[in-house]
Amino acid sequence: MLRGTLILPLEPKSQDELGSTIANVGEPLLIQGHGTKQIGHDVAGSVVSLRNFSSIEIYEPEELILEAGAATPMSEINALVASRHQMLAFEPPDYSSLYGTSSAGTLGGVVACGLSGPRRIKAGAVRDHVLGVTGVTGNGLAFKSGARVVKNVTGYDLPKLLTGSHGTLAALTSIIVKVLPLPETEETVVLRGLDDVAAVRVMSDALQSAAEVSAAAHVPGEGTYLRLEGIAPSVAARRDLLFKLLRRDAGIVSAAESVALWQGLRDAAFFWPLQNHCIWRISVAPMDAPALVAQYHQALDCRHVLDWGGGLIWLAVKDTDAGGASVVRGALKNGHATLMRAPDSVKTRVPVFQPQLPALAALSIRVKQAFDPRGILNRGRMGF
Repeated sequence: MLRGTLILPLEPKSQDELGSTIANVGEPLLIQGHGTKQIGHDVAGSVVSLRNFSSIEIYEPEELILEAGAATPMSEINALVASRHQMLAFEPPDYSSLYGTSSAGTLGGVVACGLSGPRRIKAGAVRDHVLGVTGVTGNGLAFKSGARVVKNVTGYDLPKLLTGSHGTLAALTSIIVKVLPLPETEETVVLRGLDDVAAVRVMSDALQSAAEVSAAAHVPGEGTYLRLEGIAPSVAARRDLLFKLLRRDAGIVSAAESVALWQGLRDAAFFWPLQNHCIWRISVAPMDAPALVAQYHQALDCRHVLDWGGGLIWLAVKDTDAGGASVVRGALKNGHATLMRAPDSVKTRVPVFQPQLPALAALSIRVKQAFDPRGILNRGRMGF
């Protein structure tokens, strides 16, 4: 049962104030940093802004760790680590242009939404880079989990559980992530004229080779791209290895052009102009992707791009009553389809996230009840 009416402040300045606000709330709350991540169903409730939890708390380049407030802008974090020739290796995307927002968002938003870019296939997902979190549960109880070490086996792995929970389990106040050295250089091997089947086969062969490809994507009508990163002699040697393996005519995208190319792929730039389209992000087994997109094109007016070697399908469906949901999910036998962008009229009738199997849905509800028994944190964001 809810325990009273909402108390101030709604922009708490400390974890104690945040805990007090949540503990004494009498209505649902929308927990947000900069409010740039428009993923999931709309949440009705009073906004609790975490803007005051914005600071670089610890940065130890030699130890490859960074701890920052959850509302610390990604632009600030990226600039800081780049100044020491380091990076967040999971390549967090910037969807500000996709959603029409002015900010690239915050570290907490990236972690809460579980967002990873093209390097995920080599470096792992965001959840693999989160070492620790601090926050407040739906009962207003403060907690801390994890530590500033890469190998941490103390207690339950709450950082992984909270990553991708979209603020439905807790309000995060600080996050510890590992950082890695920035590659000295990069270049991209590009092949033209491949269809989806041939492109997925080429990407699979490249990713399984000794060339250590760090990203692989296919943009129909433009090219199939394979990124190589590292020191210059190693990149050159692995490029020659790829040329021998592919046995096809291939070109090279230079370092500066390669950086811009993969930033665009990371940020879904190919769909920015398509304002009257619903945007889906679909995770599948790579070899299933060509047949799946063929079914989509038969039934829908759509465009697609393949990332993660074919394991991630970006699909833009021209505006329909339900964003093509019945086709998108009906053809998807194994995988997950998330509706990343759609009009409110579509999101009110279509599950944004892939519907879970009954057993998994029951487990998710039990976890939600354990962290937020009153159901007040971002209620309905993920459909519950």
